[in-house]
Amino acid sequence: MTTLARVPDSLTGQLVTPGDRRYAQLRSTYTTTASPAAVLLPKTTAQVADAIRYAREQRLPIAVRSGGHGLSGVSSNNGGLVIDLSMLNRVRVLDERAGLVRVEAGARWANVAKALAPYGLVISSGDHGGVGVGGLATGGGVGWLVRAHGLTIDRVRAVEVVLADGTLVRADAQHEPDLFWLVRGAGAGAGIVVAFEIEAVEQRNVGVAQLVVEAHPDGRTLREWASCLAQAPRELSAAVVLFAEGRSALMSVTAVVAAESLRRVRPVVEPLLAIGKLLEHRTDLLPYPTLVPTAHLHPNVGQQRGTTTNGLFSGLDDGGARALMRAVTGPGRAVLQLRSLGGAVNDVPADATAYPHRHQDVLVVASVFPPQGDAALDTAWRGAAGRADGAYVNFESRPDPAAFARIYPGETGARVRRLWRRYDPDGVFRSPLLTARPQRSGQQVRSGRPARSGQARSGQPHRRRR
Repeated sequence: MTTLARVPDSLTGQLVTPGDRRYAQLRSTYTTTASPAAVLLPKTTAQVADAIRYAREQRLPIAVRSGGHGLSGVSSNNGGLVIDLSMLNRVRVLDERAGLVRVEAGARWANVAKALAPYGLVISSGDHGGVGVGGLATGGGVGWLVRAHGLTIDRVRAVEVVLADGTLVRADAQHEPDLFWLVRGAGAGAGIVVAFEIEAVEQRNVGVAQLVVEAHPDGRTLREWASCLAQAPRELSAAVVLFAEGRSALMSVTAVVAAESLRRVRPVVEPLLAIGKLLEHRTDLLPYPTLVPTAHLHPNVGQQRGTTTNGLFSGLDDGGARALMRAVTGPGRAVLQLRSLGGAVNDVPADATAYPHRHQDVLVVASVFPPQGDAALDTAWRGAAGRADGAYVNFESRPDPAAFARIYPGETGARVRRLWRRYDPDGVFRSPLLTARPQRSGQQVRSGRPARSGQARSGQPHRRRR
């Protein structure tokens, strides 16, 4: 058992060790059970800097946690120190007219939505209220309003970052522009982002259509879904959970329309009702916080184990749709989640942020759950992997250099590596994406790009960090 030196006076009372009754609810992530030597709970930015110095003095690995939903499990560790930002959770409207909001990294998106609701403001921010702000807002953020308002990182206007040497830096488009570029898509290897200034948008209610459709085995239902989204007004964003049901497959679709009246919502979602055999359907007008409710604010104790990977697609052709259906119904039997992209996401130049994937239309996430593991996922995903065109960091549970090449291809990857070395020369926050691991089948990479070839309930996966 690791013996720790006395915590500095500035962090008195903020160190949780295995003998503390709080340890059981702080040790793990949503997907992984872990046993860190201690968890530090800073309440201020100055304490974050002191926590980094203390961890470095102890010569122990550091994990940084905002919410703990991350699929890779890297927001905790075994035998190291976890810097848990959950007490840095304030949400403050800086300029109501401009929609400028300061959000601390330890807040969770349910709390953000609740705090902004009285102002009629929203931030598109994933699809689960228990996700922490820091992890999502440094990786991307594929939310319920993604086609209307872009990724979460696309609305970030400034960040406050504590670097590995304890220095606090404010970065925006004019000040520290390289750091500002980096933290929007690859922030985990730069330092600890403690606060974001984000431009929220005016929106009180949203249209929500929920439908269940029988998915044809030849992929035509998936193709129709993708085609509907490609032709739809950008107010429409949609997510699908695709899973095997006996010998067939079902699609559970949630479509969200950035509109304030059902009169506007119904014609926008109507084409989705014709994509296949409709089994269930309802459409409602709901307050936005209903999509990321405070009911999601549970502790993370390793309750959702699984293995996950993902790919980005530029539309779904016949071959791609069939490959996705085989991933669900063939050997391995993965559960797939599909997210609509395009719209405002693709308005942003590919080199504007460290998230370079600005031409793809669909994100596909593949998961298997115990007792299945890596082999089952690789078998299920192999056909789709060769057709994918990039990947998204927040939906990869096995980070390694092969994943890095898909997430940060080409010059983006080279720039990310350079800037990680510049801002963290000692590798204090070194990402597991840089740690060598044997390459897995179905994930071949050439020249930084994949090689091409010719969450939920009732038995479905719980939706996780976006």
